[in-house]
Amino acid sequence: MSAAARARLDEVVAALEDEVVAVRRDLHAHPETARQEVRTTAVLAERLRAAGLQPRLLDGTGLTCDVGPDVPGRGRTALRADIDALPLDDVCGCDFVSTVPGVAHACGHDVHAAVVLGAGLALARLAEEGLLETGVRLIFQPAEEIMPGGAHDVLAQGVLDGVERIVAVHTEPKLDVGRLGTRIGPITSASDLVTVTLSSSGGHTSRPHLTGDVVYALGQVITQVPAVLGRRLDPRSGVNLTWGAVEAGNAHNAIPATGVAKGTLRCLDVRAWERAGQVLLDAVEQVVAPYDVEVSVYHLRGVPPVDNDAEVTAALEAAGAAVLGEDGVVLTEQSLGGEDFAWYLTKVPGAMARLGTATPGQRRYDIHQGDLVVDERAIAIGARVLARVALG
Repeated sequence: MSAAARARLDEVVAALEDEVVAVRRDLHAHPETARQEVRTTAVLAERLRAAGLQPRLLDGTGLTCDVGPDVPGRGRTALRADIDALPLDDVCGCDFVSTVPGVAHACGHDVHAAVVLGAGLALARLAEEGLLETGVRLIFQPAEEIMPGGAHDVLAQGVLDGVERIVAVHTEPKLDVGRLGTRIGPITSASDLVTVTLSSSGGHTSRPHLTGDVVYALGQVITQVPAVLGRRLDPRSGVNLTWGAVEAGNAHNAIPATGVAKGTLRCLDVRAWERAGQVLLDAVEQVVAPYDVEVSVYHLRGVPPVDNDAEVTAALEAAGAAVLGEDGVVLTEQSLGGEDFAWYLTKVPGAMARLGTATPGQRRYDIHQGDLVVDERAIAIGARVLARVALG
């Protein structure tokens, strides 16, 4: 990347900042949940076309857009954003609060879309001026918040054809704006859904010996199975099975015929994650074996860990340091949250960084909460960082 391209990039992003922030606010005010992002897709496509680009609409929702030339012997760098919102009430108190009851951009996907849009528009301007010597692909992915996520849909449509690496940022409301959190290796966790259903004929609580007691057996599953996983899988893998819902019966004196436990299985290590499903099934069957109940285990493999490539992470760190200074790039912690950006990394090298969105000295928020507030200065920062990675 030439000095002229670097200097021009900063100027262009600064000139685009108000416009891109306005797009973010528009998306925030009109959120759409997974695979319903019709308006969101149209807004982004319209803005890209206005810049002289030719976005490709994906089947369903979402889009991609190439910027810059195809370079013989070199693949494109992909910049990925997710665009779906969550089924939550928006109580952020901002002027551009969601106009859709029960739907809110509470995970910052409106910010992610604005960041990639800003980077793409800036790179397009550089391309017009002959300062972009490499190819870039923008990916605006639907349905990140559900399992199976939209990354599968996007990959099936060949969006990584001709791509050699991929990068993304994710809002981090516990990190000050002006900071970029990076990490080599797993930065997020595998995240699966688990449902255990036990059944028997049911009976009276005075005669538990005459039926399979699904409530008691379910209690053993809830307490013992997580412990078994902790002894059958390498503890360094960070395996964690946590129950979120338990349902069984509605009377004091009746043993119900069915009982259900629902939870999530998370793991920081890909190899352990690949084994965890069979270990889980074996553990459940063995734990309930003495209790004369029938068992069914539904295990939906959600996403693998986001396993950041060392070389691509270094590129993100170099870009972050150029934008924010050496002190602006910090080591981020691992998270047990899931992120379907991980599926792209099973195809090409890539990395995700955490983009600080907290206003220094102000309240710290959390994602997936309806009161999330983002310091919008992070949008231009993220756009500059991703565009610099793309420039090489």
